[in-house]
Amino acid sequence: MKLLEGKVAIVTGAARGIGKAIALKLASEGADIAFTDLVIDENAMNTQKEIEALGVKAKGFASNAANFEETHTVVAEIVKEFGRIDVLVNNAGITKDGLMMRMSEGQWDAVINVNLKSAFNFIHACTPIMMKQKSGSIINMSSVVGVSGNAGQANYSASKAGLIGLAKSVAKELGSRGIRANAIAPGFIETEMTQALTDEQRAKWNEVIPLRRGGSPNEVAKVTLFLASDLSSYVSGQVIAVCGGMNT
Repeated sequence: MKLLEGKVAIVTGAARGIGKAIALKLASEGADIAFTDLVIDENAMNTQKEIEALGVKAKGFASNAANFEETHTVVAEIVKEFGRIDVLVNNAGITKDGLMMRMSEGQWDAVINVNLKSAFNFIHACTPIMMKQKSGSIINMSSVVGVSGNAGQANYSASKAGLIGLAKSVAKELGSRGIRANAIAPGFIETEMTQALTDEQRAKWNEVIPLRRGGSPNEVAKVTLFLASDLSSYVSGQVIAVCGGMNT
């Protein structure tokens, strides 16, 4: 039997990149997948087809994860469509980098809203369903910079640190109801965003990574599968770094 047979997972921001890899990995172990993105465009539809090709149910939902009311509406639609929610992966995120003295209020608010408030919105909407089921796994996608900070990314680092505090708090609040909450802190992961880096920039990154390479979205997805499944049935309130040793 597959690890997530009969389970339903929500993955936010899953049309591409790490979110897509996570959705595919969970689907490969039997989970039906509801995924969200700001718009359900051609990329999102292709993702849905790739997930369905693994023999599970999948559907993409257009959602502004930073909007509280819209999130509750989408979660209600997902429950109506899929019947239950067993796994929530809060992956939606953006960057708007800049030095603190030059950062605008708009840059700060946008990153905090999309990266951190969206996770609050989805957890708020999903926990009543999980509480009725007396089970659930919540996984927040943080970052190594949420642990260590990073110059020029005060907004991003703060949002990712917030996701860690949120996961730890939810783990304490909801553990008695059989709900687990954890965070993953990826390091330098090879995605569409990092493809824009120059060879020189990439070399500098590799110098500070003990494994001397970037990670793949699939390597993050494997850890997500661990936390989503009963393989981690006694793991809650934890942060797992997927960073090639750069944050140790």
